[in-house]
Amino acid sequence: MTATDPDSPRTSSAWALDDDADDEMPLSMRLSIADTLTLGNATCGFMAVYFTTTGVLIPHLTGSGDGGMARSSAATAVMLILLASIFDLFDGIVARKLRASAMGAELDNLSDLISFGLAPAYFVLVWGMVATDANQHVSALAAIVVLLAVVLRLARFSCVTLRDGIFQGMPSPFGALTVVSIVLLELPFVPTLLAIIGTAWLMVSRVEYPKPRGLLAVAMLTWILLSMGMLAAWALGTPGGELLLQTGCALQLVLGAVIPLFATARRVNTFRVDRRAARAAQG
Repeated sequence: MTATDPDSPRTSSAWALDDDADDEMPLSMRLSIADTLTLGNATCGFMAVYFTTTGVLIPHLTGSGDGGMARSSAATAVMLILLASIFDLFDGIVARKLRASAMGAELDNLSDLISFGLAPAYFVLVWGMVATDANQHVSALAAIVVLLAVVLRLARFSCVTLRDGIFQGMPSPFGALTVVSIVLLELPFVPTLLAIIGTAWLMVSRVEYPKPRGLLAVAMLTWILLSMGMLAAWALGTPGGELLLQTGCALQLVLGAVIPLFATARRVNTFRVDRRAARAAQG
């Protein structure tokens, strides 16, 4: 009987020790279902960078690509950012319904940094290199601004406690989608640059955005799926695909400006209710 025989006492003991080691693994080292979704988020962000590089940047630098290839790769990269936002939406829901590991919050921040910080910032950087009317160096600065805005926003989110139901500043997934929508609109360089910087400012601002829960979460998921459909139509060159994409990108910008009004209206309504209750108590 050899030492590698699965029926040998030595091997059986080793397996038993391995099982004991698994049982004694700290909870902080165990991945939950929510953590798996979060890792899917990070993977999508990395692959968005990959498609932006291989399908847009490298063909432009080597002169080996065509417009259709760049369009398809850009659409794929943005769809991966959209998919990452779906993972980000559901990992929070799953964590609340089931259980979250001790490292869930850290994993979420790191994954968000990749998918909603690095990926859109890199998208802006590459846009500055391939667009005919863009300034490469200024675009690089704008990309850095986007990246740092997400870093600061995630850091603040980790250490500041806010009242339930609201975010302070535009959420990073929504900000990432707004940034890439601005680029896809193909506006002149200066308006595009100002809109990107304005979005970065909204992410670090104190403007309140409601958390996507209940009907709002359903509406957000529906909008993401519709956006994927618009991107697919544009990438495949279907009739009206260009107009559909431009309309979707414009609506994304409008939503970024309008959604905070809901949180503001809710805050004003709560203040009025509290004031009436205080007056009633005094009377």
